[in-house]
Amino acid sequence: MSTLEPFFMAEFLGTATWLWLVFITIVIGLLVFDLGVLHREHREIGVKESLLLSAGYITAGLLFGLWVWQVKGGDAGMDFYTGFLIEKSLSMDNVFLMAMIFSFLAIPRKYQHEVLFWGILGVIVLRAIMIGLGAALIHEFSWILYVFGVFLLLTGVKMLFSKVDDHPDLAENSLVKFVRRHMRVTDRLHEGRFFVRQPDASGRAVVWATPLFLALVLIECADLVFAVDSVPAIFAITQDPFIVYTSNIFAILGLRALYFALAAMIHRFAYLKYALALVLVFIGCKIFLVGIIGKTPPAISLSVTVGLLVGGVLLSLWKTRNDPPLVDAETNRHS
Repeated sequence: MSTLEPFFMAEFLGTATWLWLVFITIVIGLLVFDLGVLHREHREIGVKESLLLSAGYITAGLLFGLWVWQVKGGDAGMDFYTGFLIEKSLSMDNVFLMAMIFSFLAIPRKYQHEVLFWGILGVIVLRAIMIGLGAALIHEFSWILYVFGVFLLLTGVKMLFSKVDDHPDLAENSLVKFVRRHMRVTDRLHEGRFFVRQPDASGRAVVWATPLFLALVLIECADLVFAVDSVPAIFAITQDPFIVYTSNIFAILGLRALYFALAAMIHRFAYLKYALALVLVFIGCKIFLVGIIGKTPPAISLSVTVGLLVGGVLLSLWKTRNDPPLVDAETNRHS
């Protein structure tokens, strides 16, 4: 027996260490290939390239799900796909918010990919912390799942009664005001740099943050807000930290690539939020029905989720069929 075999076969958060290492290796490989090979220079990413890159990430996620199916069983595979689909769909609102942030700060498209790339690295770490904390809470206090259920029900009902055109006012955003009040932020971009050294009011050379860094901070904080919905949702599907984390990360990896294709047409999915609201209500109800009818089979969870989301997409496309495309005038003007 190899001296390393006990280490690879030992369990970490309920899953063999070698499975975690395979996942980490795949993610690192995808990120290195993305930034180190495909996007080594600052340039604008076109819709065609965005769709191809996104298709590659989605394919990687689907293939990983098949591998999970083979290694951990059919139920684990369906739980992975359900979590992947829910996270991908919940991220649609995140795409809209990212487009608003870039437009508000006048970030040219050729610099947006780098912000999103470093943003995804932050997401990988933050989601690991949140999911690890969630798994620990559920392990110690099983009743915390009912708290998640109530939260998902309330969130779903709130989304159902929200307006289609409810948009945040970034100019009045408290985080924007806090960063500008506590950090030196330049009025203009300095190519693709997050920080620059230049004189302050007294003429002393100091470090300034650029609007590119401010965009990164806002996007990271936006993901934290969206994670408050998505992490309890996937824990309501499965309590396996490996399935929860891997499905989240694979869904988010492709989101950055898909952003460049969806940013100008995100309004076409305006009614998807109501389908997502029904998904959250369904998942929240599942938690409370366990004691009455038992655990909902993964196949039913996946089928209901797919049906609701497909219905939301079709309704959105039909309702907005005559709407003109969005034009990011502020960003284009600075390109």
